Amino acid sequence: MKMANSLRGEVLNLYKNLLYLGRDYPKGADYFKRRLKNVFLKNKDVKDPEKIRELIGRGKFVMKELEALYFLRKYRAMKQRYYSDTN
Repeated sequence: MKMANSLRGEVLNLYKNLLYLGRDYPKGADYFKRRLKNVFLKNKDVKDPEKIRELIGRGKFVMKELEALYFLRKYRAMKQRYYSDTN
């Protein structure tokens, strides 16, 4: 039972972190929030700890993808700002 509780905390943390990252999502925060909620609800009945760890891993991968997306967008904006007049 202890392991399930620690995984629950990890899942909740993942959800909060993804929700936080989703506020800058290109299609809008509401769109992201709806999709995120649906994915988590779809998997709410998963009891197997290995499967839960796999889903957490997938969620962490999505977090890294979002961070990369935002970093790239910020980089492009800065590059455009500083190098647009040098043509």
